Amino acid sequence: MHIILHQPEIPQNTGNIGRTCVATNTSLHLIEPLGFQINEKQLKRAGMDYWDKLDVTRYINMNDFKEKHPGAVIWMATTKAHQCYTDVKFGPDDYIMFGRESAGIPEELLVEDEEHCIRIPMGENIRSLNLSNSVAIVLYEALRQQQFAGLEENGQLHRLEWK
Repeated sequence: MHIILHQPEIPQNTGNIGRTCVATNTSLHLIEPLGFQINEKQLKRAGMDYWDKLDVTRYINMNDFKEKHPGAVIWMATTKAHQCYTDVKFGPDDYIMFGRESAGIPEELLVEDEEHCIRIPMGENIRSLNLSNSVAIVLYEALRQQQFAGLEENGQLHRLEWK
């Protein structure tokens, strides 16, 4: 699986998402401009000591990404979509894109491919969920659909053993 962050603004969110990507063997793709420097300590702190294990690629803009990944299936998470993220079938090589915290994915991109726009259901009195939480929700559904392929079951306690 692949996560795309389109112009993320908050380093802590990107750090948390990076950590989730490492935990799930998921690649992270960052579309510039970024609202922070990639070496900011908030980014590294949120990603803890996992950032060096992250498969991360930066792109100058969305056109740069599309040129390097022609034919990529990109699911766009937006509060404006008609279909729920649980109603679609994710493929193992699909990309799931999330927009910047203050504005989401540009509508110009959304209208180009309405059938690949998905949303997370939520109450009408809230504008959006936290970006890091949204990525985790949708990514884990996509991974569930793939039977969590490549992810190990740990199940071991630190000090004691299961009965």
